[in-house]
Amino acid sequence: MPGLEPLLPIYQRGILYGNTNIREVSALGLSEAITLTAPKFLAGPLLIKMTGPLLRVVGDRNPSNVKIAILRTLGLILVRGGPALRAFVPQFQTTFVKALSDPSRQVRVEAIRSLSLLMPLSTRVDPLIKELVTGSLGKSAAAAASETSGALTAVQTATLEALAAVLKEGGKKAKLPESIRSAFDASKELLIQNDDENVRQAAAKVMGATVELMDPTVAAEILQSELLVDQVDDLGKMKHGKACGILQIFASSVGKELDQALKDTALQNVISYMNDATEIVKEAACVAFGAVVGRSNNPDTDLAQVEPILLEIMSNRRASFEIHRAIAAGFCTLLQLVDTGGEQDNVQLLGKTLMDSILGLAMSGSQRVQYAFNDVLWLALDVDNGQAGLDRYAGIAQFENVKSMRSLYTKVLTRIKQITILDDY
Repeated sequence: MPGLEPLLPIYQRGILYGNTNIREVSALGLSEAITLTAPKFLAGPLLIKMTGPLLRVVGDRNPSNVKIAILRTLGLILVRGGPALRAFVPQFQTTFVKALSDPSRQVRVEAIRSLSLLMPLSTRVDPLIKELVTGSLGKSAAAAASETSGALTAVQTATLEALAAVLKEGGKKAKLPESIRSAFDASKELLIQNDDENVRQAAAKVMGATVELMDPTVAAEILQSELLVDQVDDLGKMKHGKACGILQIFASSVGKELDQALKDTALQNVISYMNDATEIVKEAACVAFGAVVGRSNNPDTDLAQVEPILLEIMSNRRASFEIHRAIAAGFCTLLQLVDTGGEQDNVQLLGKTLMDSILGLAMSGSQRVQYAFNDVLWLALDVDNGQAGLDRYAGIAQFENVKSMRSLYTKVLTRIKQITILDDY
């Protein structure tokens, strides 16, 4: 008997009848077995046999580590099973949405990821969008049952993150125009006025996902009427929400179609926020600069405007590691979005001074800062496509920096497969 079918009864019994430790080990063991099994042995009926017991117990009173193991295994089954699991979509959806209100942050993260994986199989996304919009506004049963304001904002944040993922992966399947509009309206309501920074950041992601699915004029209108109207009496939370909204709208596909006058105004606002005394405002702006410059019709000119403040922040060893990581995320956003028309490469765009500063932070500071700027260098040098970027830098930099860059390139950068810093933004 081929494949993992002979082992399946062992895992199933552990999942259904074992104590919490055995359930966790059984779910993880099943996940590993699926990963190791060749696709030709993962027939539809076999995957269906695996799915039932997992869905049956995930809602039980299990500790978070068991729920995480089960949700990860269900996500893997979705990836490997595809259309064979279409009949289970309603059960998957109910399970994942319920997990969004779990007290454990990691359970909520796994639920968000699993919902995005479910979208290729889902054919009725309008009811899901409606349910997530209700939850994001704090009006769901789970939100009402939250005992503290912290628990409520955690549920709202997770629901908004899930809504953004659903819109990104399955929003084009929505058949009712009001579905997308309701999500946009919810993000607009929460973006600037909500007191929790995580809710505002997640609401911005929803806004970025919705403007891609609506008429392009919507993005320009919200920028003109709300996000680029910088009031003297704006509170820190308002500036933070505006910076997050600017980031997500410019990072969306609509960003490149915006009028250059809007892009110019956005850049001036972002520069102002990068100088703000409020840490969360400064942090959000340090990411947003990359999206605005990356979508500019004149990225060289706009980057030159931002360069002095970038260098000032990067050279400030007293700056928090969150600010330095945000700068790295901004550079990564810029390098992924920018279109130089083939006239220059990334090293030429950034120039010697910025490249040297990026190298400096990749070689010093906290480990989290190092990892973040390693991602920047991986993109800047276009490591995935060979050594041309390294050679370009070697042609403009001083000997000691070239030596350090070559060492970092060989020992670290060539081992990176994809960047991860943007996962946090």
